[in-house]
Amino acid sequence: MLTTNERSENYCERMDAVKKYIRNHTDEPLNRRVLAHIAGFSVPHLHRVFAATQGESIASYVRRVRLKRAAQKLRMGAVDINEVALAAGYNTHAAFGKAFKQQYGLSPSEFRVLGCSRATQLLRE
Repeated sequence: MLTTNERSENYCERMDAVKKYIRNHTDEPLNRRVLAHIAGFSVPHLHRVFAATQGESIASYVRRVRLKRAAQKLRMGAVDINEVALAAGYNTHAAFGKAFKQQYGLSPSEFRVLGCSRATQLLRE
């Protein structure tokens, strides 16, 4: 029988594996069953454990990771915001712009022209 501490460590390791998979497959559609398999949990249990150990839902984590990657692409000179939006999983420029502004407080166009230190600060928050 695992102690509470051992179970916590085990859950954290499993969630780290799920987060790593998400980060490595950000530009692809993510399947809940694949994520659950990586963690060794059922889909509902994965959602409960992820939220409990990470302080946010899987959907929120995926959205945050995708928006951060999009922000990095904008800073590296991506010309077409629509392409960045599609790569981040958004079907329209408007939906991407709204999500981006909610995350960073700026539109993608405004973010692109920020000074380096301010953009870096926003990406760390």
